[in-house]
Amino acid sequence: MSRLTLLASLLVLFLVGLVYQSTTLSQSPQAPPRRGPAELLRLSIAAETPGLAEPFKGITTHGPIEPGLFSIRSTGVSTKAVRDAADRFLAGLTEPQRRKTLYGVDDDEWRKWMNQSFYVRQGVSFLEMTDAQREGAFSLLRASLSAKGLKLTRDIMRLNHTLAELTGGNFDEYGEWQYYMTVMGRPSDTEPWGWQLDGHHVIINYFVLGDQVVVTPFFAGSEPVVAPSGQYKGTSVLLDEQNRGLALVNALDDARRRKAILKFSKTGDENLTEAWKDNVVLDYAGIRAADLSAAQRQQLVDLIGLYVGNIDDGHARVKMDEVRAHLDQTWFAWIGRTEPYSVFYYRIHSPVVLIEFDHQRPVGLRHMVKDPTVPTLEHIHTVLRTPNGNDYGKDLLRQHYLQHPHAATR
Repeated sequence: MSRLTLLASLLVLFLVGLVYQSTTLSQSPQAPPRRGPAELLRLSIAAETPGLAEPFKGITTHGPIEPGLFSIRSTGVSTKAVRDAADRFLAGLTEPQRRKTLYGVDDDEWRKWMNQSFYVRQGVSFLEMTDAQREGAFSLLRASLSAKGLKLTRDIMRLNHTLAELTGGNFDEYGEWQYYMTVMGRPSDTEPWGWQLDGHHVIINYFVLGDQVVVTPFFAGSEPVVAPSGQYKGTSVLLDEQNRGLALVNALDDARRRKAILKFSKTGDENLTEAWKDNVVLDYAGIRAADLSAAQRQQLVDLIGLYVGNIDDGHARVKMDEVRAHLDQTWFAWIGRTEPYSVFYYRIHSPVVLIEFDHQRPVGLRHMVKDPTVPTLEHIHTVLRTPNGNDYGKDLLRQHYLQHPHAATR
């Protein structure tokens, strides 16, 4: 779809948002100013252009990819339900919707995701879907994710509605349905394909090859973390990831804490592998799992499982087996204080998994806090990555093309 078509669509959505605004009570006259479609497009191009300037390589510790970590093999966990749900979702779209939803399996569309609300996204929007089409999209998510992962995704979308309410009814930039679906390749039991959900605070990349899946990058976040009011009052996300991370660092004795804690000062945003950071060089830091006690190692494994457990149960078990095989090479690092209600950052990093958790500065809700320049408990970002070249299933795709040379088709 052309940028001009996108701009025209955004203008329509902007007008709809203005109508929506008239029926929504403004929470504060100091809410962030509205940004029109032209400004959103300008910001998007400014972010995307340098982000895609270099070809995909993958996150590494020193530059070179560590070879031999991933292989094409049977997992014994069927992907038929995912494939069937994707077929039904695509069949339920109109032909124009399908044309803007389908991309080649090796298209750069995989990398065109962004957490920020301003990003002009590709694909078919939940805003334009009928109820039946939305159910088709949710059926695809339901087949691909665990019950926990589906609930997390839906609650993040609901909290994006809360954010719109708290910013004076800014439904042209926020809202429950400001999310887009794309499908890369055609659903197949033998050929590589996948799908992507992209929107504010939740991005899921789901690559499929036979019965193997790679579900990274997986971004989950929210502002607010707990809805204080409105339609979804009481909805909350990522509190387990927050509290169990804090419990792990506080389970360490003084000697181990000195290794794990990189610094106590947490004055800004710390995440390093969000959008456009596919090729970050990031060395291990903190304390190795090999240097933890057995109980602490189990706490670390359980914490990793919170993130991996957002995918369907069978493939989560496969991924956790991979995580355990590299547990001695897994590192845990911490930034921030460790008292209750502290803001903090932690990172879990091994050759096959990278997790970041970060309390961030307020953005949409900076008009509702005393000091908008410092991180808050009400704005969390998390990201799950597969280092060494297998985000988006790229290493599996590379191996597949070596075995079966063919051109990707749209």
